[in-house]
Amino acid sequence: MTYLADLLHLFVGYIVPFLLVLTLLVFVHEMGHYLVGRWSGIKIVAFSIGFGPELVGFNDRRGTRWKFCAIPLGGYVKFYGDEDAASKPDYQALEGLSAEERGRTFLGAALWKRAATVAAGPIANFILAIVIYALLFSAYGKPIADPVVSEVKAGSAAAESGIRPGDLLVSIDGSTVTTFDDVRRYVGVRPEMPIVVEIRRDGQLLEVPMVPKRTEITDQFGNKMEMGIIGIVTNQESGNFRLQSFGPLEAIGQGAVESWHIVTGTFAYIGNLVTGHMKADQLGGPIRVAQASGQMATLGVAAVLQLAAVLSVSIGLLNLMPVPVLDGGHLMFYAIEAIRGRPLGPSAQDIAFRIGFAMVLMLMVFATWNDISSLVGRMSGAVG
Repeated sequence: MTYLADLLHLFVGYIVPFLLVLTLLVFVHEMGHYLVGRWSGIKIVAFSIGFGPELVGFNDRRGTRWKFCAIPLGGYVKFYGDEDAASKPDYQALEGLSAEERGRTFLGAALWKRAATVAAGPIANFILAIVIYALLFSAYGKPIADPVVSEVKAGSAAAESGIRPGDLLVSIDGSTVTTFDDVRRYVGVRPEMPIVVEIRRDGQLLEVPMVPKRTEITDQFGNKMEMGIIGIVTNQESGNFRLQSFGPLEAIGQGAVESWHIVTGTFAYIGNLVTGHMKADQLGGPIRVAQASGQMATLGVAAVLQLAAVLSVSIGLLNLMPVPVLDGGHLMFYAIEAIRGRPLGPSAQDIAFRIGFAMVLMLMVFATWNDISSLVGRMSGAVG
């Protein structure tokens, strides 16, 4: 009975929230491709959630097959004239089509229409994130803490640099900060990197150089991560907290700002990976996403939606990477075609697609290895 109860908990607590979140993100992404492709006059053969054998589906009056498949880790829109789900052209089949039929294929569409159709998927993910944040801010407001220091941790970078309680942080490296979250975001991705903090103390502006310390933190669910910390604290007793409400248009603007923070934070993390300032073990795959979905589900719908917004931006960015088989790879091909005046040959594209598939597969394997290593580490820690 205990074994069955554990399985039920795993399914309801982790797998179901994960699949619901992933299905929403994939559906919105592929719907972006579908809508712009259909508007561009391209015939759409299939709209699939998942890969592999079809579980259930139907044909609409335009001849598109809408289906759910057995492997629910992604999805695709297959256009007329495509060889596979990655929109690789089927050149042999295209040769046998009439001029009218070829005009309804993806390859037969104008270059700008193909580019717009491909870009629409990631753009739809960004729009979804903005909408989710806007809904959350409209419904719950946005908690904001002013960047006023209430406490300085002993031995921290801030303490060593002479920061005192009551100091107001004005800017970091010339970038204005208006909330405590601005400070956390900027410092968190810069461990052991020199920064200059401008503070206001007793009406005077002072510049304070410091180096955020690399610190391992553990969240409420036991997940560990490394980030830069300068060791300052703000608290509700100081009066620095407020709940700001927004109208619909303001909430959309705030949603765009919040989504942009995810974009800049992601690029900062990638830059730190390249320079060696941060480790690659924080890259997560499907196991970690499932784990996070289950953990957020325990905190309520708002937490799950916030996770969905973060993942939606991440999926949009990932798909814009200039790697063949991803949307960004297709856009790279179209840029080359625009410059050359003609597309790359079938052989060159085939080689590029194979390389791109291998790169994506290696990334998935690496991320999944990180997931498994993280789980084993937590289990060992629990046992010890």
